[in-house]
Formats: sequence, structure tokens, C-alpha cells
Amino acid sequence: MPDRFQGSSSSLDGPAVHGFAATPSDSVDLPETTRALYVGDGGDLAALLQSGASVTFVAVQPGTILPLRVSRVLATGTTAAAIVGLV
Repeated sequence: MPDRFQGSSSSLDGPAVHGFAATPSDSVDLPETTRALYVGDGGDLAALLQSGASVTFVAVQPGTILPLRVSRVLATGTTAAAIVGLV
């Protein structure tokens, strides 16, 4: 299938080009820093941002995309599930 944008570089305001399961852990970083997180099953989401700041988003609704540069989704404080890292 042709890709009209194959030669284009990605920017943070463009669409994601890759995704992976973002498994919550208090000690292991994600495989790469995200440009956004998709939350499939709602709940609270605790994350370590690229800056090193720790934040908790309370009552994230299912199907929400959060435009966040996240290095780790924390297990402690996260009740949301089916989280996908988008890059």
C-alpha cells in the first residue's frame, strides 16, 4: 500500500505512527516516551511525565486520548486499563 507521507518527518502535533501496550509499573519505564496515551478502560491514571513530574488523572473516561509525553505509567494509583502508548 502506498504511503503518501513516507518521506515526511513526524512532529508532536501530527498523528501517531506507532503504538504499544503501556503496562503500568512503579519501576520500569515504557519502551519509549509517548506523544499520547489512549485509555481503553476508564479509571485513574498515574504517570511519570518526561520532565520527571508525577501526576494522577482522576476518573479518565474510556476511549480518552491524553496528549502526554510519558516515560512511565505507574502501577500505584492507576486503576485504568487497556492503556496504549502512542508515538
